[in-house]
Amino acid sequence: MVQVQAPAAPPPDFPIARLKKRPDFLAAARSLNCARGAVVAQARHRADGTDLVRIGFTATKRIGGAVVRNRAKRRLREAARLLAPLHARRGCDYVFIARGGTVSRAWAPLLDDMKSALIRLAADLSASLGEPPPQRLQTRPD
Repeated sequence: MVQVQAPAAPPPDFPIARLKKRPDFLAAARSLNCARGAVVAQARHRADGTDLVRIGFTATKRIGGAVVRNRAKRRLREAARLLAPLHARRGCDYVFIARGGTVSRAWAPLLDDMKSALIRLAADLSASLGEPPPQRLQTRPD
């Protein structure tokens, strides 16, 4: 089994809250979405002037019974805890939807799925707001 190195601790000034009310989930569903591997991500800019990032998780009965759905949501919560401070846009709501392979997918590919979805949604949100796209981090010298 391969051990995946966890990203650095999130910045202390990065405010994250949970989405819990159905109207917030429905509003995110009407906005941008991105499907990557075992995750579907939806994002919406709230335009309320706060830096708070709100994140919600859902899994339908189609992926399995209650045990499977809970396991899928736990995996998504942990992946979001690690990646949202690094790739989520402030002032946005995100909803992560578990797909059929969320439970059985290896941890590293699941993190890659969520990371690529967050990066794509950040670029799409920037484009929809008329902002320049976010700068990518250099991981290696050219």
